[in-house]
Amino acid sequence: MIRILLVDDQYLVREGLRSLLQAKPDIEVIGEAENGKVAVEQALSLQPDVVLMDVRMPVMDGVAATRTLHQQVPEIKVLVLTTFDDDEYVAQAIRSGAKGYLLKDTPSQELAEAIRAVHKGYTQLGPGLLEKVMITTVAVKPPPELAQLTPREQEVLQLIATGCSNREIAKVLYISERTVKNHVNSILSRLNLRDRTQAAIFATTLQRNE
Repeated sequence: MIRILLVDDQYLVREGLRSLLQAKPDIEVIGEAENGKVAVEQALSLQPDVVLMDVRMPVMDGVAATRTLHQQVPEIKVLVLTTFDDDEYVAQAIRSGAKGYLLKDTPSQELAEAIRAVHKGYTQLGPGLLEKVMITTVAVKPPPELAQLTPREQEVLQLIATGCSNREIAKVLYISERTVKNHVNSILSRLNLRDRTQAAIFATTLQRNE
């Protein structure tokens, strides 16, 4: 069961989301919050698996709340769900630790699938949002550090871009999960990236510009 915390300043939105998600047999809404400050307090108390986070809210916005949660309880995944597709909002949310960014017009089935994917550690971005993140977070010109990656690390990076987990990468390359983890850590260090999300965006950018 995936335990969800709903965060939105509009009660009707939270009520609608609760109704949609509670209909899913593997999703349980365990709490709600009307702003980022309450969201952080609720998350620390309830320990949800995934926080469904709005962006524009009073007291503390969703980006600040996401950043705080990522710093204090990084195991809790944040999936931003908002009406705003502004480039900077998307980039800030991802830089702050969000594992996904969707718009509120996302169909309920796709939202449920995104929650499941984020819960597993995959990155989820709505249609057209990947380009916005790439433009604002990753330089188009490949950095010289890319040449420092070994051929195996480049293979791992390409698989990260497809959304593969460490276990899946290990199966594809016939290596252990520990070895994959070592490769991932090396890639992040060599490319000066924060996490797998940035690595996936980086790799996708390179593929688009080849």
